[in-house]
Amino acid sequence: MSQPAMLNSHGRLIFPSNFIPELDLSALDSLDDLEAVIRRDFEDKSPSGTDILARIEQGSYATKAELLRDMAMNLFWTNRYAITMYDKVLVRWSDVPRQREDHYLPLLTPWEDGDRKVAAVREAFPALPAQWDAAVEDSIYDQVFDVFAHRKFHATELSAIKPTVAEMIQDPANLMVRVTGYDPNYPVYSEEDIFDAHEEVAELESLRRWGMVLHNQYPWDRTKTELVRVDELRDDDFVVVFRPRDREVQRFLRRVATGRARPVAPSVPPAESAQPSRPYRPLDVRAMAVQPRILSLSVEPGEMVCSNDDLVRNTAYNWSPMSAASIVQKTGIEQRLYSMSRIEDLALKAARSALDHAGVGPADVGAVIVATCTNDRLMPSIATYLSGELGIYQSHASFDLIAACAGMPYAMAEATRLLQEVERPVLVVCVEKFSDKIGNVRPSRMIFGDGAAAILVGPTEAGGTTDIEYLDTYASGPASQVNSIIWPNPEFDNNLTVYGPEVKDLAGRYLAQMLDDLKNLPDPDGEAATLLDSIELIVPHQANKTMVTDLALKAGLTPEQLYFNIDRVGNTSSASIPLAIYDAVQDGLITRPTRVFAPGFGAGAVAGYAVMRIDPAVMAPRVDSAAATHADHPEAPAEPSAATTVDNMAAAFA
Repeated sequence: MSQPAMLNSHGRLIFPSNFIPELDLSALDSLDDLEAVIRRDFEDKSPSGTDILARIEQGSYATKAELLRDMAMNLFWTNRYAITMYDKVLVRWSDVPRQREDHYLPLLTPWEDGDRKVAAVREAFPALPAQWDAAVEDSIYDQVFDVFAHRKFHATELSAIKPTVAEMIQDPANLMVRVTGYDPNYPVYSEEDIFDAHEEVAELESLRRWGMVLHNQYPWDRTKTELVRVDELRDDDFVVVFRPRDREVQRFLRRVATGRARPVAPSVPPAESAQPSRPYRPLDVRAMAVQPRILSLSVEPGEMVCSNDDLVRNTAYNWSPMSAASIVQKTGIEQRLYSMSRIEDLALKAARSALDHAGVGPADVGAVIVATCTNDRLMPSIATYLSGELGIYQSHASFDLIAACAGMPYAMAEATRLLQEVERPVLVVCVEKFSDKIGNVRPSRMIFGDGAAAILVGPTEAGGTTDIEYLDTYASGPASQVNSIIWPNPEFDNNLTVYGPEVKDLAGRYLAQMLDDLKNLPDPDGEAATLLDSIELIVPHQANKTMVTDLALKAGLTPEQLYFNIDRVGNTSSASIPLAIYDAVQDGLITRPTRVFAPGFGAGAVAGYAVMRIDPAVMAPRVDSAAATHADHPEAPAEPSAATTVDNMAAAFA
């Protein structure tokens, strides 16, 4: 399910799925499936009214903002089914259809000790200090407390499956909501109002949006609501009726009611992993008949900056508290780049730039390989689409390759093999667009970005030598590592999810294996003791700076040997290594042909590396080299981020 980022009228990035909960119920087969999602996204993260009361009595709240956040999360929890599955409408009791199966009535019980909990919040909040801005925090409190204070029902035992009207009226003692003095023009916030919420403090902008969404859950004068028995309703009373939000909700309710789950093939437990009978040898490219050479490298990063503050102002209702600084600490990322372009258009721009810089026309391209794991286009593949758009009448092969974060070494290995057959340039494009595949999954939103890079690999001139020296690829491992990054993931509403410990395990395993390879290979120039000793710069897949640096240190490397640009562009999977190589040239770390070790590892427990001599001359100039724009100020060029390990590396490799 696509969850694109948007720009509001202030030029700020907005992620609607973060604050307007939507569940893809087509991915769920049973009530147990739904309950597991609801428990994870709402119940496990949200305090109950009893929890809030206890924290107030214990003096646990240090600021107004902390209490505000708990109140808002509690209200998302109390609305966990209504906000994800149903539309609430007020209907005159006499007009409520009695025999329809798509009209439901919420069966409620009074909120236990509700008056005491409301009174405690009312007394505690004014006495707390503001965390950022007292006037704004008081304003948001007025909005959220109005919803909290007039809540009538107990939320702990709510059911996702509401009774139909016919079922509800069978017991006259059933309690439901009556609204007196109904005003059909009661003001609510439009989506544009919610998207355009604007506060100087990112955390308060997020809370403001939450308050607006929660206000819309009760579009009537909340002082005029009461719980009444069914047999006390009068024909002219207005009651709250639930209707399924869409067809998928109704289908899910029907599956639950009938017990007719969709047929699912029985799962087969994975086999125990077995080590290969003998190691796979790295590909010594110098031994190949047609020696490959990098003719050009071009990049097309996303054009829109998504800063850590942008993530905080879009804090989702199911995220733990975080700050911009804590994101840097966890990931080493200060911002990531998003694109409003289609993924194939990003690829096309990079491809055209690479061909132009090398002076290669469409008639001379022998093959097109696109490495991507975020493709929206299945037929035609991006590679065949590019072939047509570039004017290539016929290629020997054009295909997409899914190797996730090892996409670059995988594609380069395939390109060098194809080169033996076609003896003409092979175009490799690494492209990803993650920004619309993340939804409200916090780790993924912190890490991933969008971007593309193109590498044109051609035969060396007569008497020349290759600048691609060694290549190797790997895949698989324990099933937990193979499934450590999943998209689409039904358990997370079909959004992209990352299981961090398993990713770290596979990355550490592969990094150690690759370094062992390099220790056992000779220096092609015969000057250093091993290939590893001859490496001048390591440009790893930009997975997570904190994680990769930690793994590198455990493997005996030093931070100064590594180059990162993840702090500026995020993790772009298959595109991350070529984007980082390009930036290493721009940052002045590569000023002459330099031997680079480029390891990649990621989803599916895939991995691979390339050892290459990178010549700055092959870098295609960027027409819009100051391309990325601030989400806050789209008209302004992006400022460079604060100095990172690049400064240390410049000294080390000067």
